Amino acid sequence: MFQGYTQETVDFMWGIRFNNERGWFLEHKEQYQTQLLEPTRALGEQIYEGVQAMLPREPLMLKMSRIYRDARRLFGRGPYKDHLWFCVRTGDKDWTGRPTFYFEIAPDYYSYGMGFWQAPAELMEAFRRDLQEHPQKFGKLVRAFEKQDVFTLNGDSYARSRGEVEDCLRPWFQKKSITLTHELPLDEKIFQPELAEEILENFKLLVPFYKYFAGLCASVTRRQQKEEN
Repeated sequence: MFQGYTQETVDFMWGIRFNNERGWFLEHKEQYQTQLLEPTRALGEQIYEGVQAMLPREPLMLKMSRIYRDARRLFGRGPYKDHLWFCVRTGDKDWTGRPTFYFEIAPDYYSYGMGFWQAPAELMEAFRRDLQEHPQKFGKLVRAFEKQDVFTLNGDSYARSRGEVEDCLRPWFQKKSITLTHELPLDEKIFQPELAEEILENFKLLVPFYKYFAGLCASVTRRQQKEEN
C-alpha cells in the first residue's frame, strides 16, 4: 500500500535535475530506490487494482517508466529523467490510440488523468464522424465533464476547422489527441497515503470517457477486420 512520498523524494528529483550524471546518481541510488521508485510502484499497484475493479472486463496492466533515458535519444540531455510515471492500460502489444490512465511526479508538479494519445488518423476520423452523426451520445459526457472542476481538456488542436459540429463538441472535435488532466504544484497531498484514494475517486469521473474511447477502438477494429475478410 502507498504510504506517501517524503521530502527526500522531492530532494532527489531536484538533485538529479541539476546533477544529471552517473556519479551523482550512483551516490544517491538508494535514495532513488527507496524514496521515489518504491513509493511510485506502490501507488501504481494500488491505482491499478482500483481501476481494474472499476473496469472488471478490461484486460488491464500496470506500466512503469524507467529513470534511465534512451541513450540513442539524449539530444544533449543527461542520462537520467527527473520524473517518474506509470500508466494503467490494456495489455495489447499495440496500445497507441487506446485510452490510458496515468500518473506522473516531477520536482515541481504532479499530474494524473486519462490520455487518448497517438491515435491513428482512421480512429480520430471515426471519432469526429461519431460526434457529427450521434452528437447526443458524446454530448452527454461533455455536459457532465463541464460540471466538474478536477480535470481539464488538453492536447494539440488543428488550427483549421475539421468540419461542422455542435458548439459544445467543437473543442473535442478539433483535437489531434486528447488528454484529460489534473495537474498541481507539489503539495502536502503527495506525502499522505490518502493520495491514492483521492486519485481513484477522481478517476471515476473519467470511466465513462474510457468506456467511450475503448468502444470506439473496438468498433474501428471490427470494421477493419471485416474489410480484410
